[in-house]
Amino acid sequence: MRETLVLNASFEPLSTVSLRRAVVLVMQDKAVVEQAHPGLRIRAAAMDIPVPQVIRLRRYVRVPFRQRAPWSRRGVLVRDRHRCAYCGRRATTVDHLVPRSRGGADSWLNTVAACAQDNQFKADRTPEQAGMRLLTQPFEPTPADALLLALGVRDRAGLPEWLARPA
Repeated sequence: MRETLVLNASFEPLSTVSLRRAVVLVMQDKAVVEQAHPGLRIRAAAMDIPVPQVIRLRRYVRVPFRQRAPWSRRGVLVRDRHRCAYCGRRATTVDHLVPRSRGGADSWLNTVAACAQDNQFKADRTPEQAGMRLLTQPFEPTPADALLLALGVRDRAGLPEWLARPA
């Protein structure tokens, strides 16, 4: 499913939503399409709109300041681009470096994406105890970076000039 970036009325990134939710916001006149997928349109009997890639809310929404991106299993898979941290194959699970049974937390720095085979092999051990080496080190993304990763944007160069500016 395509993800659509939602900007506040002040052009600051807020979140990502599904394509369906983005179209509903545009149809309810709560948002405008700032950037669309080239050549793609949604057509119906009474409407014809471009497929939104970035939408902007018409009214400003006050949000509390977030210093940290919230941890989630989906977020870890997106951060690691669905690649296993041990072998590089497609990852479908999240592995805790320090297992939860040994006090390991659900945190950005303690979790990596892993394929099911490597996750089962590592089991209830640390990577060192299992003799496994990490191909990439886990990191904690900023809230803005988490949004870009969710959209599949690897760097800000692929974004429009008005959105590529750092926050």
